[in-house]
Amino acid sequence: MNELLHKSLAKPLHELSIAEAGAMIRQGDLTSLALTEDALARIGSLDGPLDSFITVTGDRARSDAEQADADFAAGIDRGPMQGIPYALKDIYMTKGILSTCHSKLLVDNVPDVDSVVGTKLAEAGGVLVGKTATHEFAYGGPSFDLPFPPARNPWNRDCMPGGSSSGSGAAVAAGLVRMAMGSDTGGSIRGPASYCGVAGHKPTYGLVSRRGVFPLSFTLDHAGPLAWTVGDCAATMQVIQGHDPQDPASAAVPEIDFLSGLGDGVEGMSFAVPREFFDGKPGMDPEMLEAFDKAVAKLADLGAKVEVVTLPDFELFNATGRIILTAEAFGIHEKNLQERPLDYGRYAMMRMYAGAGLTAMDLVQALRARRKLSKAVNKAVLGRHDAIITALAFTTAPRFDEMSREDPPTYTLQSMPFNVTGNPALAMPTGLSSDGLPLSLQIVGRPFEDAKVLQIGEALERSTGLTAIRPPLAA
Repeated sequence: MNELLHKSLAKPLHELSIAEAGAMIRQGDLTSLALTEDALARIGSLDGPLDSFITVTGDRARSDAEQADADFAAGIDRGPMQGIPYALKDIYMTKGILSTCHSKLLVDNVPDVDSVVGTKLAEAGGVLVGKTATHEFAYGGPSFDLPFPPARNPWNRDCMPGGSSSGSGAAVAAGLVRMAMGSDTGGSIRGPASYCGVAGHKPTYGLVSRRGVFPLSFTLDHAGPLAWTVGDCAATMQVIQGHDPQDPASAAVPEIDFLSGLGDGVEGMSFAVPREFFDGKPGMDPEMLEAFDKAVAKLADLGAKVEVVTLPDFELFNATGRIILTAEAFGIHEKNLQERPLDYGRYAMMRMYAGAGLTAMDLVQALRARRKLSKAVNKAVLGRHDAIITALAFTTAPRFDEMSREDPPTYTLQSMPFNVTGNPALAMPTGLSSDGLPLSLQIVGRPFEDAKVLQIGEALERSTGLTAIRPPLAA
């Protein structure tokens, strides 16, 4: 019996990684249907207080699982996701399945086509168990004036799971699925990953098709996975990557091998740390900074060289991204904002209407700044280093009772810079705070070197052992 399978047999089913579950299914010690029934049972028993799912697709999941088992029996192996339960953020369109964007405007929307990502996961033998909660149209906030309640954080249900891929982060952290797809326009994969203590990968811009994912900002939108381990992100990326001629932003680049480099470590690599970005900034939690420093020291112990560097001021990245996002979001929603404004939740409506006050010159100047900032990251820093290691969240997950009733919540995240530049970025945990909430950092790589980013993250993850620590609700 191989070592991976031996370790897998000692775990509850929900704690198996994608690779471990796949190995057991291929060995004949587990079926996809049994794995799926376990996932559905956990959703039924644990998701009530979390509200991480909007729709649970039990019949579809069982059908997918039976087909995966039949394919295995026939000697057909479609890759790492075959037989593995997963979920989609509810801005991913699903044929014949409710796809609401967590909004009254689409509360009865049942598309007649799937997103490209959904199609790829289905063709790879994945098992769709449901659609997860989001901020309204991936933008509003954890609102209580929408058709569905906001998702809650499995580490502490009084806390937010982050946004906008809130349900995906919560579902993965609670062990309801190993992987759930999210989207990231200003940090909406990495924020929930940070607050929920999971891995979240924002791919290089253009590496994963966004066709069939409801848009927020054509210039900044990315589609990517949230998963319990970095390896689970890699397994997902192996399946969902690829050029899509019908997505104007899709990149025609060779497919990447995401799996072969896992376990190779970081010895001989060079990492840049833009310390001025976050150290000494208002609101930075000392525990977050201490955990970051320990993680960077661990990477150095593993054989990497670390150098402190300077990047352009964070607020320049942030302003550039916010102008582009707000202008494009208003353009996408302008007609509904004119004709059905009261069908939006308060937070989404406030954020989107801000775009009405922007001028064409504002957008042009932001797009010009975007090119300069990308050059500063990719030539001045990543031209000399393999990756950037930097802070992500300044604090642990904020509480719902600290949220203003008047204004949309703001998250102290330093995620927007790498939406502006389009670089691949991985969020991952670095430990737990004194009150038991996840701490985090992010790893940023050169365009289309996503596999190297995940290789670095896997090395750090393996050295910490944090994947063995689950939220109390997941026990």
